[in-house]
Amino acid sequence: MPTALIAEDEPLLAAALKAELARAWPELRVVATVGDGASAVEQALALRPDVLFFDIRMPGLSGLDAAAELADRWDERHGPFPALAFVTAYDQYAVKAFETQALDYVLKPVQPERLAKTVQKLRSVRTAIWSKAIKTGANSPADSSLQATAERLGQLLAALQPAAPAAAPLRQLQVSPAGSGGATIRMVPMDEVVYLQAADKYVRVVTARGEHLLRTPLKELLPQLDPQRFWQIHRSAVVRADAIDTVERDEAGRLHLALRGCPDRLAVSRLYAHLFKAM
Repeated sequence: MPTALIAEDEPLLAAALKAELARAWPELRVVATVGDGASAVEQALALRPDVLFFDIRMPGLSGLDAAAELADRWDERHGPFPALAFVTAYDQYAVKAFETQALDYVLKPVQPERLAKTVQKLRSVRTAIWSKAIKTGANSPADSSLQATAERLGQLLAALQPAAPAAAPLRQLQVSPAGSGGATIRMVPMDEVVYLQAADKYVRVVTARGEHLLRTPLKELLPQLDPQRFWQIHRSAVVRADAIDTVERDEAGRLHLALRGCPDRLAVSRLYAHLFKAM
């Protein structure tokens, strides 16, 4: 019997979706309903449902970010990655983005006819996933279907980002040296930045000569970076492309970067692994 997890922060909408699913897909068993993105990730990892319905807008972690985190944390112990559909209010730009990336969606309020089409697609996806798992005997961490889903999620996240301001890329950052408590301010040229990493309320600015802290959130900083020079390799990390020395793949199929002028090794999320296909 197929199983599903619903992540929706509005109880009435969650109940309506569950009721419509009972009519459109009678054999589907909803094993959990959660109201935030973080719980959605943890419950999906624990329960390993066949199908996920993630609301786009939820407290804390959004449905898109939750799906991205789940795709990155999923491994062979969890079995085949679930079929995925997003729940969203109608927005022509969001809908177009979903369709472009071949990711399915359910509109709010739930429309039986549209849900029936989604169910049909999810059934097909689930059948294909399990057929492949049975033939191969396992779902490898580097499984092509999981990697393809992760890439589509990464491209969807990029497509739904606010448009970058019409301004020249940043030339330098106004930072505080780590441990200074913000008492000292220094200007760091972007040419010196090896990588940027989100850390709590700050962004770590790592250079060959040391580490600094920036109060601007990484999400706000990203549109101001030159995408040709600075590559996002994780939802919380951006690296200067010409600072990458080598790209290594571990036994689990995960990519790791060794950097010039810095001893740190950075993990590459599945969402951004496609950046290194040619390497």
